[in-house]
Amino acid sequence: MKVNLLEFATLIVSGFTSCAEFGSHAFVHPVIRHLPPEHHIKVEKGLLKSFGRVMPVLMTLCPVLSIVYAIEWSAASTVRWLSAAAFVAALVSTIIFNVPINLATGRWNPGDLPSNWKEIRNRMGAFPGPAFLALIGRIPSALLSSSNPQRVIRARQVLSALMSWQ
Repeated sequence: MKVNLLEFATLIVSGFTSCAEFGSHAFVHPVIRHLPPEHHIKVEKGLLKSFGRVMPVLMTLCPVLSIVYAIEWSAASTVRWLSAAAFVAALVSTIIFNVPINLATGRWNPGDLPSNWKEIRNRMGAFPGPAFLALIGRIPSALLSSSNPQRVIRARQVLSALMSWQ
């Protein structure tokens, strides 16, 4: 089986990034919201440090790789272009909504928090845009836009079964 390097890189980078975003939003933040304020912010600052090292690069690579991939197969599938658009929207929404909140959180002293710290952090939780858009962009693209016809047929069968599952 021949592997398309661009397809593989796009799948790996966008898949990892989408999963990291979604996992953080769905599983990590709901748990740390119940911590005492000082501990909550210490954990948030640790996450910002860890995610801050890789996510700016990965979240930028997602739309770039998706656009290049869509250009390579431009006549083949609208799904690739929709995936690229979702990643662009996720990056733009992250820069507009999440980055300012993260920058503010990074400057906070856990022992001396602003009175509205929880309200500020909750605004980020109320906008799951990046994680949601990234997943919306990645799943159909991964399932439906493969260059391998047998994989496309099987992926469509799986997607059809999932959509009809009650």
